[in-house]
Amino acid sequence: MRTPQDVAESALAEPGDRVVIVDETSTAYLRWAGNAVTGNGVVHSRALTVVESAPGARIGVVSREGALTGDAVRAAVEEARATARRAAPASDALPLPDAWERQWSRPPTGTSIGALAGVVAQLAEVFDRARSRGDSTSGYAEHRVRTTYLASTSGLRLHHAQPGGVLDLTAHGADRTASAWAGSEWTDPAEADVLGAQAATTARLDTASRRADLSPGRYDVILAPSCVADLMTHLHRAADLREALDGGTVFSGPDGGTRLGERLTDARLTLASDPAEPGLGCLPFTVVHAPGPGSSCFDNGTPLRRTEWLRDGALANLVTTRHAARAAGLPHTPRIGNLVLSGSRADGTLEDLVARTDHGLLVTSLWYLREVDPSRLLLTGVTRDGVHVVKGGEVVGTAPDLRFEESPVELLARVSEVGRTGPALPREWGDREFRTAMPALRVEGFALTSTGAG
Repeated sequence: MRTPQDVAESALAEPGDRVVIVDETSTAYLRWAGNAVTGNGVVHSRALTVVESAPGARIGVVSREGALTGDAVRAAVEEARATARRAAPASDALPLPDAWERQWSRPPTGTSIGALAGVVAQLAEVFDRARSRGDSTSGYAEHRVRTTYLASTSGLRLHHAQPGGVLDLTAHGADRTASAWAGSEWTDPAEADVLGAQAATTARLDTASRRADLSPGRYDVILAPSCVADLMTHLHRAADLREALDGGTVFSGPDGGTRLGERLTDARLTLASDPAEPGLGCLPFTVVHAPGPGSSCFDNGTPLRRTEWLRDGALANLVTTRHAARAAGLPHTPRIGNLVLSGSRADGTLEDLVARTDHGLLVTSLWYLREVDPSRLLLTGVTRDGVHVVKGGEVVGTAPDLRFEESPVELLARVSEVGRTGPALPREWGDREFRTAMPALRVEGFALTSTGAG
């Protein structure tokens, strides 16, 4: 098989102006259910994206997967060229970033099932412990390495290898009426703590045996870091400068313009992205496979640097393309592949926040989040694996799951306590757009709207 660099260079050798992206992905995975491993394997894939520029600021984008032989590459370039000729002029057209090179000659990085040997060893003990209690565990673990090569006819030659791993574990009690979940993301497979995840779910199953009832209403709620990660991901996806200027989003100003500079919370929270964030490193240059809100194919290869979206509680930046930033006279602040939320007066773990709570609720995960009002970024969804009732610093019972309606922007103004920031896996982690580190948050007046949300 040809190297990814050979694939890219052969696409660039065809006449015309273009950006070429080659993604090599290697994934080792394990699945288990009913206290037994049900599947494992290793998957390798290669994908080619051709972004063709035609005269008149027209672009065409074509993607292909598979062996990517010379004929397949030439066919992809020809299709992208034909698509560009038919396209309308792009409103965000700019020259590509200046040529630069980053580790272009490095080979792709892979993985193997051996990378999950530590997970397998822990699972044997996890299964034994679950059987002794009559519990059942199911879940998924993976180690994935994606190596990206980006090149252009203008001279860009860029490489980045992105390792990552996921642990997703669900436990069901002996009577199958209660469940609990724990998830984590990591870079090194040796960091996967399956036994720790089981200990966390076991503790929640024990408290879930004491059933409680809740009525719809507004409650003081402690949100676990996973919940915060889901909410902040939705907030950041909506933080697009051009859409805010067009009006109708939660970040649009009441009389035009945007809410940049407005204080959203007194909690002195900072939401930032940094490609060099320890433990959460990500692509240090922009990669755009297809245009969309906040993304321009003409920005491919732009170097990335630390950006603060919230600074001490105020809205500091919105996501911009280079074109949108120039039009608005603002710095170019593109999306980056991680999100870190921290507070200047943060203190304690999730358990510490619970211990300091006289009366409130603990929500450990959210599910099926959907936007219902973009002008407020109002989301609806359901809690998952129960709502835990806290009294006197302890979980005293668990109520059935409830539907909620909340805006991640509006709830920032009701944050009364911030925990210590650490790596967090959103429960809806399927697309893994951002790697996240989040604290637990205590939020006043969290709206639980109905019961019986399965």
